[in-house]
Amino acid sequence: MNDIPWSQRLLHRLEPEAAHLAAISALRLGLAPMPSPYEDPLLATRVWGLAFASPIGLAAGFDKDAEVIDPMLRAGFGFVEAGSVTPKPQPGNPKPRLYRLTEDRGVINRFGFNSQGIDVYVARLRARCRAGGERGIVGANVGKNKETLDGAADYVIGIRAVAGLADYLVCNISSPNTPGLRGMQARAPIEDLLQRVIEARRDATPAGRRPPPLLAKVGPDLDAQQVQDIAEVALATGVDGLIIGNTTIERPPGLASREAAEEGGLSGAPLLPRANACLAAFARATEGRLPIIGCGGVSSGADAYSKIRAGASLVQLYSALVFYGLPLVNQIKRELAALLRRDGFASVAEAVGADLRR
Repeated sequence: MNDIPWSQRLLHRLEPEAAHLAAISALRLGLAPMPSPYEDPLLATRVWGLAFASPIGLAAGFDKDAEVIDPMLRAGFGFVEAGSVTPKPQPGNPKPRLYRLTEDRGVINRFGFNSQGIDVYVARLRARCRAGGERGIVGANVGKNKETLDGAADYVIGIRAVAGLADYLVCNISSPNTPGLRGMQARAPIEDLLQRVIEARRDATPAGRRPPPLLAKVGPDLDAQQVQDIAEVALATGVDGLIIGNTTIERPPGLASREAAEEGGLSGAPLLPRANACLAAFARATEGRLPIIGCGGVSSGADAYSKIRAGASLVQLYSALVFYGLPLVNQIKRELAALLRRDGFASVAEAVGADLRR
């Protein structure tokens, strides 16, 4: 643990989920120390017509109930994605359900979409809009309740509720911890889902406003045919982008932590190779016609850069914060800017998919 900051080591004395709740409380109350801001014009980028101060964003899962959007933007993230939120409140799976793989710099969770529900989530987004929240891009990530049989109906409810309150929208259909959810990644179910939520977004967007971009979040445990099917459906339906990927149920060889055998989705550093391979496969399958957010295993500027070069227009992280805390955000931005300059890129957009063009 020598490379883990003292502040994180203190949190690691708590049970993992308790530590997370303590961090959320400290951020909400303004008690968490904020890192010195780092801004670099080279990192500014535009995707879907939205201006991002940097391509480095906070992945869904950290702020499930939209409690600390503005503190995380102040911490240096170029965008923050809150959720996943379900229509009805639900407690999620029994505890314990979160495990630190300290030796591997990984995390396993089996939360199961624990959520305070869409009403609480929407109330917080509305309050933030009225108060004129921190400058930055905000995404709303929606999921389905465990007991819902018509999963697409839950996503319609979520998209209708948040369409006028966020800069972009996400349907998370790739969590391994809700029974049957990842089955929605098959060709017919995802086609039905995307058609229904695109219609819901259109109906819910306030008159005179441009509909917010709509993305699907899919997992890294897809075979070549599944990647091709999803890519074709995404292009045909007119969805605006993809997030690649979520946690993996696979366990790569060589994991050293005793918690590695726990059931659930694995994230953090061990996920990076698998997530990047899936990202590159989707970038090739969509021929660069669909913006992709790369997620999974990012803990350095080099990791973020690898996703951009593999085809990601934007990058998200979460699990690395467990080990390195908020100062990591600006460190990644500094390292990424240095790598872009080293390789002669004048913008993030120029570097997107560079490895696929070689």
